[in-house]
Amino acid sequence: MTILQRSDQGAVARLTLNHPEKLNALSDAMLAALQDQFDSLAQDPSIRVVILGGTGKAFCAGHDLKEMTQGRQAPDGGRAYFADLFARCARVMTAIRTLPQPVIAQPHGIATAAGCQLVASCDLAIAATGTRFGVNGVNIGLFCSTPMVALSRNIPRKQAFEMLTTGDFIDTDRALALGLINRAVDPDRLEAETDALAAQIAAKLGAAVRIGKRAFYDQLEMPLDQAYAYTGEVMVENMMYRDTAEGISAFLEKRSPDWDQD
Repeated sequence: MTILQRSDQGAVARLTLNHPEKLNALSDAMLAALQDQFDSLAQDPSIRVVILGGTGKAFCAGHDLKEMTQGRQAPDGGRAYFADLFARCARVMTAIRTLPQPVIAQPHGIATAAGCQLVASCDLAIAATGTRFGVNGVNIGLFCSTPMVALSRNIPRKQAFEMLTTGDFIDTDRALALGLINRAVDPDRLEAETDALAAQIAAKLGAAVRIGKRAFYDQLEMPLDQAYAYTGEVMVENMMYRDTAEGISAFLEKRSPDWDQD
C-alpha cells in the first residue's frame, strides 16, 4: 500500500492520504511521505497547484496515538521522540506555507487535531458538507498547542480558543463562517469542485502566483508602511517578467496571452 498517493493532471498535483484504516493519521511514515512530496514539488515548476485530500471516511484524524504511546517506552519516557515528532510535523506544515504553489485542502468526514492543523495550514480549502473540524486533544488531556498555531492564524482568536479549550467540533457552516474553509460542497461534487478551482488557478501565470503567494504571507507579518514598501518592490519585479508584459499586451489587444509556463 502506498501511504501517500500522487497523481498529476497537467499542472495540478493531487496528493491523497491513503491509510484509511488509521483515518489517515499523521504517523511517522505519513509525515515522511508528505515531506518528501513537498520537497519534490518545491523544485517542480511544471506543477502550479497542489490538492491535498484523503481516502476512506475521514480526511485526517491527527497524530497516531498508538504510535505516540509506543514512544513512551524509551528510557526518557518519550521526551526526545515527542520533541522530534512535533518538530517534524511543524516542518511539514511550514513546507505547505513556503511551497511556491498554492495548496488546496479537500477535507471530508473529520479533520481533527493535527488533521485540522493540516487544513488550516493550506492556502485554500473546499470541504464536503458534513465534515467536522476540531482541535479536541484537550478531551484526552493533551492541549492542541501546535495545531493552535495554524488555527489561530485562520480564525478569530476567541473562536479558536473556545475550540481549543472545549474540544468541541464545528461543522462546515461554522467553518465557512469563521474562514477556516473557502466553501462547502456536496460530497459527490467535492473532487470536481476542487479540480475546477485548481484548474482556474493553474491557468494563471505560474510565476506571478508564486511570487504573489510568498508576498502574501510575508506582508502579513509587517507593519503597514513596510508592507507597502515590500509589495511595491514585488510588483516591480513582477512587472519585469516577459510573460507579464505579454499578459498586459494581450489584455489590451483583446486576445489570449502567449505565456511560457515552464
